[in-house]
Amino acid sequence: MKVKKPIIPREEHSTIRQTIVTLLEHHTLSARDISAAVRIPEREVISHLEHIRASTLKIGQHLHITPAVCKKCGFSFSKRERLSRPGKCPICHNEQLAEPLYGIQ
Repeated sequence: MKVKKPIIPREEHSTIRQTIVTLLEHHTLSARDISAAVRIPEREVISHLEHIRASTLKIGQHLHITPAVCKKCGFSFSKRERLSRPGKCPICHNEQLAEPLYGIQ
């Protein structure tokens, strides 16, 4: 009779969204920083952040967004609802913008 090897359970790894939530609970990061930490494209980070904002957070938590700011004139994109980075400033048409930052509070 053959002796069977014991079954060793697989290690459970957290999902990408769980990893993003954990990062944002401890740090305020841009989409570029999140994509580098989680090793996914920046476009995917935005879609994950939209889902996190809508449904993943615990009671009492919310996704805090520090809006993008124009580096030339200082215009703040505070009323912007989309999570992605804007293309250019509507006032001076400058394309050098500080990235929006995301965190969970």
